[in-house]
Amino acid sequence: MAVPQTIASLSRRASLLKESLEKSQSNTESMVAILGSFDHRLSALEAAMRPTQVRTHAIRMAHENIDKALKTTELILTQFDVSSQAEATILRGPHEDLESYLVAVDSLKRTVHFFSSNKSLKNCDRVLNHSNSLLAKAILKLEEEFKQLLATYSKPIEPDRLFDCLPKSLQPQSDQPGNQTDGRKPEHRSLEAAVYKTPTLIPPRVLPLLHDLANQLVQAGHQQQCAKIYRDSRGSTLESSLRKLGVEKLNKDDVQRMQWEALESKIQNWIHFMRIAVKLLFAGERKICDQIFEDTSLNKDQCFAEVTSNSVAVLLSFGDAVAKSKRSPEKLFVLLDMYEVLHELHTEIETVFQGKSCTEMREAAFSLSKRLAQTAQETFVDFEEAVEKDATRTTVLDGTVHPLTSYVINYVKFLFDYQSTLNQLFQEYVTGDNSDSQLAVVTMRIMQALQSNLDNKSKQYKDPSLTYLFLMNNIHYMVRSLSRSEAKDVLGDDWVQRHRRIVQQNANQYKRVAWAKILQTLSVQGVSPSGSGSSSGNDAANNVSKASIKERFKSFNSQFEELHQRQSQWTVPDQELREYLRLAIAEVLLPAYRSYIKRFGPMVETGKNPCKYIRYTPEDLERMLSEFFEGKMLGEPKR
Repeated sequence: MAVPQTIASLSRRASLLKESLEKSQSNTESMVAILGSFDHRLSALEAAMRPTQVRTHAIRMAHENIDKALKTTELILTQFDVSSQAEATILRGPHEDLESYLVAVDSLKRTVHFFSSNKSLKNCDRVLNHSNSLLAKAILKLEEEFKQLLATYSKPIEPDRLFDCLPKSLQPQSDQPGNQTDGRKPEHRSLEAAVYKTPTLIPPRVLPLLHDLANQLVQAGHQQQCAKIYRDSRGSTLESSLRKLGVEKLNKDDVQRMQWEALESKIQNWIHFMRIAVKLLFAGERKICDQIFEDTSLNKDQCFAEVTSNSVAVLLSFGDAVAKSKRSPEKLFVLLDMYEVLHELHTEIETVFQGKSCTEMREAAFSLSKRLAQTAQETFVDFEEAVEKDATRTTVLDGTVHPLTSYVINYVKFLFDYQSTLNQLFQEYVTGDNSDSQLAVVTMRIMQALQSNLDNKSKQYKDPSLTYLFLMNNIHYMVRSLSRSEAKDVLGDDWVQRHRRIVQQNANQYKRVAWAKILQTLSVQGVSPSGSGSSSGNDAANNVSKASIKERFKSFNSQFEELHQRQSQWTVPDQELREYLRLAIAEVLLPAYRSYIKRFGPMVETGKNPCKYIRYTPEDLERMLSEFFEGKMLGEPKR
């Protein structure tokens, strides 16, 4: 019974579901019909609204085009307005207000760029041509203004202004005429630390204007014109500054024809000019060149090189002429001065003349330095040979220091004022030994050459004792002079001691040769024995002849008088050596004379005219010895 109820329940539910589905189908079909009706209505509405949409779009596009046209028109009008204002400024020229003129040129450039980018605009070409023509005129006016500004503010610098920029140690003395320095050789160390003040070549307020002008010209493609204007103006100004300073264009023939005093003066001036040119003028030119052409595409190094090339050539040509001129000993020191200043300026030359464009000038300066070093070394060799082969027949009659000796010694002492320079020269250009030993070798060779020449000159004396006195004087002068100079440290104590021994040897030889004969008269040897045959055995005089004793005294007197007359005309210029030599003679002569008088004086004193034989007391001899080596002229009264 439960089963049939369940089936009936399911059947009812199925009937309800069927009714629901049928209603849903009916509703769906109704909705489809309604939607179809809407679609048809919308299609009709769309067809009706399409013309309106087209008109609306057209109106919107028209509005956009009108806005764009208005903006373009406004921009064009603005460009025309700017161009008109720029044209008015440009036509007035840059003289009244250069800054406004440059602003106008920039505005005109923007106008040209605008129309170049909008060539589709009506009459664009005509406007563009007019603007380009105006811009070309503006650039030409800028060229003229650039040239005019440089001409106005590029004036040669007066020497006094340059001297004020030098360190005080290099400034000319107030009591000296002309441009020459005081002639003192300054210490290399102090020069390295000296402060130079770069001169103002162009007023600082003008440099920015020149920079802006140069920038405009370079941007306009006028690099060559700009560089030429700058080179011509600054180059001629630099050359004029150097001429005012005293720089001359001299070649080898000019140098060769000059007297030494004139040439030496010009060389010292050249050294002064080189410092001023490199540290002041060239450094100043480099500074303003870099400032004016900063941030431009123009080659600054090339421009600077063209400005300075002629001036550098004039300065270096003189140095080259001196280096190539005929060598002579006195030129060595100015060659070293010239080499020293180039070595001092080496760093500045590398800095100021940096860049590929300045390579030729840098190398020319360094080449001159090498040439001067080479000439100096060759002059060393020439001097050594000249000293050794000096054939002057000048004989110093009094045996004093020969002029050649004093010249050579002063020359060598002066060399050591250049010790640091010479060491630098040997270090850079001489291979082998270190610079200190090289200087010692050169000095010793010169000393050896001098000694060799003195040996030859000493042979001109007929009196052998004067030969030894001459050698003693000259070698003593060598030793004394050099041992009191910086040369001693280079030559060494061994050299000094060895030559002091040579002095002593010549002094001993002089004493032996000059005084051996007269000392022989005071010797007992060779005295004739007495003819009487009587002898007490206690009296020494009994063993000799009175006549031979008298003859000995007469011989002594005549020999001593001859020695006194001759050797009081001789000279020992060094007081200490002169006193030493007199004392050495007295220590030998006076004891022998006293002993002789004591032994044989009584034999003569008891006879007739004893003063004829015993003419001098020992005190007389000592006084007369004090007159030896004074260089007294013949006939000059005795003291």
